[in-house]
Amino acid sequence: MDIIKIQGTDDTPQVTLDATADASYMEISGRSLPEDVVTFYGPILEWLEEYAESPLKKTVFNFKLEYFNTASSKLLLDILLKLEDIHDDGNEVLIRWHFPDDDEDMEEAGEEYEDIVEVPFEQVSYTID
Repeated sequence: MDIIKIQGTDDTPQVTLDATADASYMEISGRSLPEDVVTFYGPILEWLEEYAESPLKKTVFNFKLEYFNTASSKLLLDILLKLEDIHDDGNEVLIRWHFPDDDEDMEEAGEEYEDIVEVPFEQVSYTID
């Protein structure tokens, strides 16, 4: 599978999707308010569709968002639902939701997503230097 690496901007998150067995890493980080969320997240969802056909033994997906708009929230849910499908197929999946320790809104967003999808969820707070 191809590796996806998208450099983040002021309006779009940084994305790394790497399913190589020796260096598996999946993360979306930064700010997500692209003008066209479907165009931005479309390739990510397509990649996950392909990945779901033959996932690794364990999938860990990191979300480390500082901010996302309402339009992005729907596409983030689509990503989480795809991860839930992978989990429902009998594969080990862990979602790590990272949030600044002083950002209650981002912490609550993670809790809300955790309530929606039935996938192991880990809330990870961190301090911004």
